[in-house]
This record gives sequence, structure tokens and C-alpha cells, in this order.
Amino acid sequence: MMRKSGLLRRRHSSDILEEGSFIDLGATEDPGEAFAGTKASVRMAEILRYDDVHAAAKWTYQGDIVILDITSIANDAVAVRRMSLDLKNITKDTGGDVAGIAKNLLCLTPAGIRVDRQKLRSQI
Repeated sequence: MMRKSGLLRRRHSSDILEEGSFIDLGATEDPGEAFAGTKASVRMAEILRYDDVHAAAKWTYQGDIVILDITSIANDAVAVRRMSLDLKNITKDTGGDVAGIAKNLLCLTPAGIRVDRQKLRSQI
């Protein structure tokens, strides 16, 4: 069995592709139709300099979740401090949340979405 979304689900033989087989993605549904009803997206933004923060924050104002990769400026303590203050102000404006999710990754969320800071641990 495997876990999916916190629910137990039995693995069926149809879930496993035989070696050498493939899935024809052209025969699947139109990607535009699959996301027609979505109201928000998860976006990735690479922050190469301090000014990139405001461009990425526009997506949060539009209601999207933004994952920020700050690897390029992680060694510049002044830029990281300025960016952190700006992100806190953005979350105050939008009613969202900001949290570090890895060494050089931050998650910026819009209103109504909070980042849970507790890690899920395996119970094995």
C-alpha cells in the first residue's frame, strides 16, 4: 500500500507500467480544461537580485502561492535582511504568510493560506 493525501490507497496492477511501455500524453485531456476552474497557482521565482522580490510579490497580490529561490543572494546578508523585511510587509498587506521551507527556499502565500511549520514525520 502507499500513502496518498493522508488516506490509504491500495496499489492496483494498473498503477504500474510495464517496462518499455509508455503513456501517450497527446491522448490525455487538454491541460487547459484540467485547470479551467482553478483560482490560484503555485509559482516558482528565482531571486537574482533584491529588485526581483517585488516582481515575484505581484503574483501573491493576485492570489498565487510563490516559492522563492534565494540561492543567488543568500550570501549577501544585507540583501537577505532587506528582502525579509519587504516580505513581512507584503504578508501584512495581503494577509498571507511567509516561511522558509529549505535553506534557500521561501514560501510566500496570499490571504487565507497559512504555512504549517510543523514537519510531518514518518511513523515507521
